[in-house]
Amino acid sequence: MNTVIIEYRFRLSDEKTEEFRVELDPDNLNLLAEVPENPPAWTELDFHQCPNCPLDTNSHRYCPLALSIMDIVEHFDHVLSYDKIHLEVLTEDRHISQQTSAQMGLSSLMGLLIATSGCPHTEYFKPMARFHLPLASKDETVYRAVSTYLLAQYFIHREGKKADFQLEGLKKIYDNIQEVNYSVAERLRAASEADSPVNAIVILDTYAKAIPFVIEDSLEYIKYLFDPYIEK
Repeated sequence: MNTVIIEYRFRLSDEKTEEFRVELDPDNLNLLAEVPENPPAWTELDFHQCPNCPLDTNSHRYCPLALSIMDIVEHFDHVLSYDKIHLEVLTEDRHISQQTSAQMGLSSLMGLLIATSGCPHTEYFKPMARFHLPLASKDETVYRAVSTYLLAQYFIHREGKKADFQLEGLKKIYDNIQEVNYSVAERLRAASEADSPVNAIVILDTYAKAIPFVIEDSLEYIKYLFDPYIEK
């Protein structure tokens, strides 16, 4: 299998261009990127470490999630959240081009990097990263997250294990992600003078908060889409 490659190209308001090439291992979907010799202090694991982090500072000096977004923070340190940009995203299957805000473009790229960073709490999002949808809306994210989780339950069932069709595990995943997002935002406030990286995380957290809410509501707002299955 070939390396999964996704390219993000930002054209900023001053016509400066920033390009990021994301390469993923085709077997485990881990982010393929070299760790620099001296990462900044805000990437160290014990700097605003997530309260639910399962990693130990004795074996992990740096937070894998922080390392994955380090370059973005450095390159966008001068960019404000609502600065208008032109974003192009190139994958093997399609080319997406859109005018948007810096925070929305960064949020989309950060979501991809965080999912594949090696953080134990975000590894559940690797299937979504493999079929990455740039600039996904909140409704699209909810649909993709729930669909991905239910497909995972299908494979769990095939392995002879107990599947979770009540989505209790999905709520737990997103409860953990909300804690992660809060701590990452604290890291970024210390790392960047601009607000765009922090607000990019805030957008991701807004989506994370939506998942448990719609589960509690039994996904009623999209149930009508499945009437052909239910009424057959």
